[in-house]
Amino acid sequence: MSTAATGTPAGTTALSKGSTPEPGDAPGRGRHPVVARLTDVGFWADWAALVGLVALVVLFTVLDPSFLSSGNVTGMLSASAALVILAVAQTFVVATAGIDLSIASVTTLGIVVLGQLYVAEQPLWVCFVGAVLASLLAGLVNGLLVAKAKITDFVVTLGMLSAASGLALVLSDGQPVTVTEGFFFDISLDGPVEMVSWIVVIAAVVAVIAHVVLYHTRFGTHVLATGGSPEAATATGISTARVKVAVYTIAGLLAGIAAIIIVARLGSTPPAANTTYLLNSVAAVVLGGVSLFGGRASILGPVFGALLLTVLLNGLTTLGVSQYYQPLSVGVVVVAAAFLMRFQK
Repeated sequence: MSTAATGTPAGTTALSKGSTPEPGDAPGRGRHPVVARLTDVGFWADWAALVGLVALVVLFTVLDPSFLSSGNVTGMLSASAALVILAVAQTFVVATAGIDLSIASVTTLGIVVLGQLYVAEQPLWVCFVGAVLASLLAGLVNGLLVAKAKITDFVVTLGMLSAASGLALVLSDGQPVTVTEGFFFDISLDGPVEMVSWIVVIAAVVAVIAHVVLYHTRFGTHVLATGGSPEAATATGISTARVKVAVYTIAGLLAGIAAIIIVARLGSTPPAANTTYLLNSVAAVVLGGVSLFGGRASILGPVFGALLLTVLLNGLTTLGVSQYYQPLSVGVVVVAAAFLMRFQK
């Protein structure tokens, strides 16, 4: 899936200049290419999220045949929609060697703003725009403080975590708002095909657009270059400060979209930040093989990571496993994925 920085194909060893290859020099010589690939730990590291997802689906289906019922699959896909979007948002930040600890609180801020505009009887589109703008503004502040004020991303986003949570509680007075607008029920329950609701479609569209931006635009190249080597990126004329402002703003924008999806699923606007979204968004990025040191990222990996976490929690719930063991299971999976990342090439 990947290649070494020198351009040498993954799983091979470069020969010194003038040396003559001997039988057995090349790894996998004499073995079928598929066998050689399957015995390469780096291959499993690159595809850890997908392999883990398939393995969990098979395991839970064997333990509970109703696991893949249409109702349960529909529920899992809908439950994963917001996490997929937040994982994509986190991916852009992590690709620049940063991290956004405030993403769950920024999402909650968007949720509360949507609820307050709804109570004020504003048109639905105004509620949506307000939610997205509130989250986007928080992301922009994060980016400016990190890139322009030169404050460590950990400190900035930790501060925003508290500030956004507090602002959400102040605006809502700590009270949730019940949303009865039919549009929310339509996008969370209906969809273009069976088992796929419109909020799942929205998450898929966000992932596709993010993939195109990251891999097929100049901006995406600048993001990866900034994370890989800020000094080298600056030397080639890339404004790393602008790139960092942009990725945190994008994270805020996507948090606002996730806020709308969460309100559609819950039918209310909870004012307290759900830190599970923060932990799981980072976990999905790790499971997806994104380098926490920047410069290496994908969109498909974190999407599979988000689906894996959703399947894991749903499967444990279906089997009647105590909710106290669920965070433990997530932690074990994430640490295992982080261990496999050591073998990535």
